[in-house]
Amino acid sequence: MTSLDVLAMAAVLLFGVPHGGLDGAIARRSGWPKGFISWFGFNLTYVLLAASVIWIWWQWPLLGLAVFLTISGLHFGSSDIVTTKSTLAERPVYRWLPLLAHGGLVPIAIPSLQSSQVQPLFTLLVGEVGTTMLMDAVSLLFLPWLACFAVYCGYATVYPAWRKPLLNLIIVLILVFWLSPLVSFALYFCVWHSRCHTLRIWRSLKEESERRRSLIEAVIYSVTAWVAALGFYIVFQQSFTTALIQITFIGLAALTVPHMLLVDFADKLKRRHLWP
Repeated sequence: MTSLDVLAMAAVLLFGVPHGGLDGAIARRSGWPKGFISWFGFNLTYVLLAASVIWIWWQWPLLGLAVFLTISGLHFGSSDIVTTKSTLAERPVYRWLPLLAHGGLVPIAIPSLQSSQVQPLFTLLVGEVGTTMLMDAVSLLFLPWLACFAVYCGYATVYPAWRKPLLNLIIVLILVFWLSPLVSFALYFCVWHSRCHTLRIWRSLKEESERRRSLIEAVIYSVTAWVAALGFYIVFQQSFTTALIQITFIGLAALTVPHMLLVDFADKLKRRHLWP
């Protein structure tokens, strides 16, 4: 990895990961009780889910990475198009097209467009055999995703509400061509996904007491994640490059599962009045 790649991974850990620190506020907005016991139960459930993901990845690395790419694509895609509420209300049946186009960025577009640089990264995570199998699968999905993206471009000319999300996607794709996969992913994750998610949640917190509580929680959760990452590096004593890649992506996978269940299912069901 270059020094720029190292800075990119550091940015993901320092500035990207903390966006999940507001999950406590999302849980309360979704109907989770506010007492101490409920708060403790939420955190315990969150940690157990994250630990389960790490254990599964440790036992079956290829499965862990494949599942992470899949769920991250769904989560990122859903987050990228969340601002197009009017279009979703008018044409909900067409939501899958922008979702697939945006969701394919990380698991399909980046590995396909920068395959020579992505392969060594995947090898550090799942080994050579697993990397070959995964890259073959991604290559099969690239042309269907590209066709979906082309149709999405035409679709956005008909429905103006999709033009801004499409422009964001095009900008990120240009960065993918221009920069290394780690740098382009870090820019997308920190500047687009994490920033937009944090601003949306923060603006939804109307009470000053709730904002103060959520900010304290975000700091505690972020510091805990950083300490856990440092502990992983100290205990396993791997090379810095290997440890940084594994900490970043296995850590993201572990945090994405409970984060996605909360943001993309519980909270959305609650807001659509489908959750008690």
